[in-house]
Amino acid sequence: MIKRSAILALLIYGLSTMACRPPVYAMGSLPPHQPRYIRVAVIRDAPSLVLSLRSPFQVKTMHTDELLLEGKRLKKARVSPVTNGIKIDKTVFKIYGLKIETKKEGKIYLNNRRFRGNIEIIKSPDQNLLVVNEIDVEDYLYGVLRTEMPYYWPLEALKTQAVCARTFALYQNSINSKKDYDLTNDVYSQVYGGRSSEKYWTNRAVNKTFGEVLTYQGKIFPTYFHSTCGGHTENVTQVWGGKLVPLGGVKDPFCKRSSHYRWKNTIELSEIQHRLSAAGYKIGKISAITTDQRNDSGRVQEVTIKSTKGTIKIPANKFRHLVGINLVKSTNFTVEIIRSKVRFSGLGWGHGVGLCQWGAYFMARKGYNYKQILEYYYPASKIENIYSDKDAD
Repeated sequence: MIKRSAILALLIYGLSTMACRPPVYAMGSLPPHQPRYIRVAVIRDAPSLVLSLRSPFQVKTMHTDELLLEGKRLKKARVSPVTNGIKIDKTVFKIYGLKIETKKEGKIYLNNRRFRGNIEIIKSPDQNLLVVNEIDVEDYLYGVLRTEMPYYWPLEALKTQAVCARTFALYQNSINSKKDYDLTNDVYSQVYGGRSSEKYWTNRAVNKTFGEVLTYQGKIFPTYFHSTCGGHTENVTQVWGGKLVPLGGVKDPFCKRSSHYRWKNTIELSEIQHRLSAAGYKIGKISAITTDQRNDSGRVQEVTIKSTKGTIKIPANKFRHLVGINLVKSTNFTVEIIRSKVRFSGLGWGHGVGLCQWGAYFMARKGYNYKQILEYYYPASKIENIYSDKDAD
């Protein structure tokens, strides 16, 4: 039989450990809060799609929420645009846009991928479908973090990414109110995989930074990020124009051990000619490619190309996109023509603006916390919480 003194000791120990535990939301669930909805285009220009609803659902009109249909479940129904509306399975809704809600969270499946929140299905003028996921920004981040940063990375690096991704999403939401969506689900926005892409460890990073965003002079700003900066992050002015102190560029000694710090790639000279011609440039057989001017971060500003049809100059960032962003990994590169091939050698991967993800990884490994990492890559910025104290209780 256990003695009373032992039972009392166990109770005291249990109470003391409970007092030391972090809030429940830091371990796996969010506290009650007023949702901040964002709209993510998860399917674009689709001639059709497969929709499954695995809980009671309602189909409504967009904007006015007029109930059109409700049911218990929907098994793999084909959705397609028709002349007078949108067809789901055998039912035609004579309207250009539908809103679908389920009673249980995360029970919407689009082409076998699971999503939280609600969806809107919109028929475009060219008879294709646009699907927009309307979702609370915190739930959205669950589907972003694992796709933008390896889930097994240090927690402080993941928390850094969570704050950046939340800020970027809400910034896009603030400037796209007149459009059908705020963000896309690809590398040109933030890669978002829905409920199917979630992991416990990345969800935990979202919860531990609940509601936190970066601001400058009281306003959120586009917290761009990239894989590897190659020794110096880029000034946003050089890529997208504008001037913003937190995006002015900083020296970065942390990402030198990234596997993308140095790179080399080769492409056929004729393929570059083909890609530039397809983009509308008048170009013949190429005889020379040179890099002109480098800015303070070491990146090329302009590329000069000589061919049998004359000489053209292309901004380096545009040239990179035309040739291929995974081939010319950054604008910090040199180029060499070797017979019929072109060899590119360079530093870093990505546009270089804002957070260097591999730099954040190595900073976290060295013991820096996420606030210190954010302060380093976004100087003069401030961490604020978008929810009131009441919401965060």
